[in-house]
Amino acid sequence: MRTHSFKTKILRAFVVFSALLIATICLTVGLYYRHQDLERYGDLAYSYAETAAAYIDGDKVSGYVASLQKDEYYEQVMDFLNSTLTHTDILYYYVFVPYEDDLVYVWDADEAEGACPLGYREDYMEGGKEASVNAMAGLTAGEFHVTHDPTYGYIGSAYYPIRNAAGEAVALVGVDLSMPDINSGLAYFVAVIVVCVVAAVVIFISILYSIFRQSLIVPINRLNAAAKKMVGNLENEDDMDIEIHTRDEIEELAKAFRQMYGEVKAYIHRLTHITAEKERIEAELDVAKHIQAAMLPCIFPAFPERSEFDIYATMTPAKEVGGDFYDFFLVDDNRLAVVMADVSGKGVPAALFMMISQTLIKSAAQTGLSPKAVLEKVNNQLCVNNEAEMFVTVWLGILEISTGKMACANAGHEYPAVKRRDSGFELFKDKHGFVLAGMRGSRYKEYELQLARGEAIFVYTDGVTEATNAHEELYGTKRALAALNKREKVSCEELLQSVHGDVNQFVGEAPQFDDITMLCLEYRGCGREEP
Repeated sequence: MRTHSFKTKILRAFVVFSALLIATICLTVGLYYRHQDLERYGDLAYSYAETAAAYIDGDKVSGYVASLQKDEYYEQVMDFLNSTLTHTDILYYYVFVPYEDDLVYVWDADEAEGACPLGYREDYMEGGKEASVNAMAGLTAGEFHVTHDPTYGYIGSAYYPIRNAAGEAVALVGVDLSMPDINSGLAYFVAVIVVCVVAAVVIFISILYSIFRQSLIVPINRLNAAAKKMVGNLENEDDMDIEIHTRDEIEELAKAFRQMYGEVKAYIHRLTHITAEKERIEAELDVAKHIQAAMLPCIFPAFPERSEFDIYATMTPAKEVGGDFYDFFLVDDNRLAVVMADVSGKGVPAALFMMISQTLIKSAAQTGLSPKAVLEKVNNQLCVNNEAEMFVTVWLGILEISTGKMACANAGHEYPAVKRRDSGFELFKDKHGFVLAGMRGSRYKEYELQLARGEAIFVYTDGVTEATNAHEELYGTKRALAALNKREKVSCEELLQSVHGDVNQFVGEAPQFDDITMLCLEYRGCGREEP
């Protein structure tokens, strides 16, 4: 797109303004002068017609029209008219009697060829009949009638009635003036006015433009140049100074621009520092993410040499690092510990608390303690110096591989889902204890699950059941059980993938607010399958 400078726009505006101003002044003055000129010439023509009417004896006019005979008085009047015509600007000086259809000349000044003789009849000029009738009636004193006639040209006419002794109008004195002569005077006057107005406007506009240039255009150009240099100077330590001293809003704008430049420069420095810090934190979070992932069992199959059970687990954190964790490990050759936990909060604090909790739980379980004793011991350990007042919900089960008996304890965690051989997955509503790190000295209850060959247990965090879609609807335990029972006969890995896919389909484009962690353990038993 083609652009124009502010200077060009100002010049164009001045030119347009000047043209409109000159045209308006010249048109106004010209029209006023024409009106005054026509009024002046009308008064002059009317005075000539009035003078002739006063000089001519009205009682004799009718006799000349009737007899068409001239006498000494007739010639005397003709001399008077010719003399006046010679010494004035009158174009035609004549006397006529108006009739219904035409007019009859009585006197027509100028003996030259073309003058109308006594008794000569002629058609009215355009508008002449109406003007004559009005003049005879005395209705148009001083009226100046302008006509474009093909015979007599562009003329202005004034009529005055000649009256007899009885006061009756018997004829009209006509005075015609040349309008081109009047217009030439008007043209000369308008030309003089145009020259004077143009000169005055040019001088005025030049002065005004000079003021605009010094107070507006030049400062704006300086601001424009400073703006173009600002980006390059922001990378340097040099300050930018704009010398504008107009003592008005432009100078205030320059001050504001200098202030803005300083603030933008400081902001960019802060932003550079923040960006570098953010990149450093992101790098550290990435390392923390890998450390956290490495702490969770992530190699499957986890125990390829053990055919008595199948186990699989996944965790999808809501942020770079999460507070959920799972764990499973062999306490000895005949016991398998399974842990599912959810730390309060999100992000790095939750991840740190998660790693501490996971380490303490595993360490306590590997000493051979029961699930109840493990939770009580770890609870007391986590309560020490817990100034952040964080807590963790834990479900802990220890499977006796040879028998399928599983001792379990629940510290405020979600109900597990258990699949029986003769039915699908159902919630097992165990008795919850208080969360770990919530209160020192808390006691927990232990219960036992008997798993037969082909039966399984599914444990998870609230990130599964509380997953929310765009309509603020929760996924819920009913949908989770339906997803589990839809593919209950597949492997643990395939089952978790199916549930995770169902959760994602339900949530859609809505953001993930919580960590999603799931674990499935299928008991396959020892030896041959029972009939």
